[in-house]
Amino acid sequence: MKSLRPALLVLYHCRGVAQLPLRAAIEDHLFAWQRHSRYPAIYHNIAYGFDWSRFEGLPIAAVILDTLALNIRWSPAYFERVTAPLADLRRFDGPRIAMPQDEFIHTDSLGALLARIGCTHVLSAAGPQDAQRIYGGFLPHAQIGSKLTGYLEQGTLERIERMRGAQQRRDIDVGYRAWRAEAWLGAHGMLKAQIADAANALAPEFPQLVLDVSTDEADVLTGDAWYQFLLRCRTTLGVEGGASILDRDGSLCARTRAWVVEHPQASFEQIRDACFPGQDGSLSLFAIGPRHLEACATRTCQLLVEGQYQGVLRAGVDYIPIARDFSNLREVFRMLADDALVQRVAESAWQQVVGSGRYTYAGFVRDIERDVLGPVAGSRWCGPGAALAVRRAQARHEASWRFAQYEARELLPQRNAYETSPEPRWINERRRAARIAQYACLDLTLD
Repeated sequence: MKSLRPALLVLYHCRGVAQLPLRAAIEDHLFAWQRHSRYPAIYHNIAYGFDWSRFEGLPIAAVILDTLALNIRWSPAYFERVTAPLADLRRFDGPRIAMPQDEFIHTDSLGALLARIGCTHVLSAAGPQDAQRIYGGFLPHAQIGSKLTGYLEQGTLERIERMRGAQQRRDIDVGYRAWRAEAWLGAHGMLKAQIADAANALAPEFPQLVLDVSTDEADVLTGDAWYQFLLRCRTTLGVEGGASILDRDGSLCARTRAWVVEHPQASFEQIRDACFPGQDGSLSLFAIGPRHLEACATRTCQLLVEGQYQGVLRAGVDYIPIARDFSNLREVFRMLADDALVQRVAESAWQQVVGSGRYTYAGFVRDIERDVLGPVAGSRWCGPGAALAVRRAQARHEASWRFAQYEARELLPQRNAYETSPEPRWINERRRAARIAQYACLDLTLD
């Protein structure tokens, strides 16, 4: 058996119908290491428990905590219980890399966990000042690096190009889909819905334009349906993701939700003054998102609320800027009569994001290997015995990944029968699950 480099141990959480099946963008993010790293990747799903002793004898170059492991802090008690065994990662002397998202809520729980494991690197979407506010009290010695919340996968780009070739024409002048964010995200979070409302209010003045702009949950588009929608659009609206309030322990969110139940007709300003007076603007966690990159990939011109977009998109070059108070939206709509301008901006964004190759998962993984793992780890190799142990760990994960999907699809929707039914089918299901659990080292305990 050939030798190989030491492995990356990637920890994530994925269990049940709430998480599975994964959206394509989330799956691309999770399995980027497996697809693009020079190092073999060992994955482990902490939803089924974690025991460091099963891994510490393996040749591990780095431990990576994926977003899916860190975002379960939205349920604080569950987060504390599931992540408690991760404290043993302190026994590992290599890089311990965290990849959090939603860094505006439950950040104290996040920071405390990263401190417990001795996290050495945080890949954050926050700017330097905000990152210091979020992590400085917990991780004074960790390196805080910058990352996007998502990147482009080569297979997705190829699929988009095939769809673009089959697309007849762009019959929508302005398209948009977004959710109505809750008030506790602050004024910035409100922009996603406000820009849709402003565009629809202006539509009667521009009968020559076809608008398909919605914040209705019934109109949500995912996967290839979203790409096909963008390919029909000449332009799409947008705003940076993120929040303008730091909710360290989730209490602000809980307080706001409770108040809104009692005051369902309240305006944002009334909610702000009652629930978090003086706190809006305490955070500037604004980030470019995957949908901005996907619009670049489909060559759809973006009409974006002016912002930094993490230095990726340039106002007036890669997107047409809209003032934060929408005061120039009428003028922006008039500009859409200039089809050459629309195409020029869309092409510039494609070149900046896709043509450059800088914003793909392959490039992201390559940068982390260079900047975090470095040439020393990159040149280390393991002997045949260690290589076999790594491949066995990978095989155990493949079994657990198949089981997680089967459990979410076939077993958990009928949880009572799965856990207690005396029928032969369910007895056999429990026996089968027990065999897989023994092989893949899974704790099948359900809350």
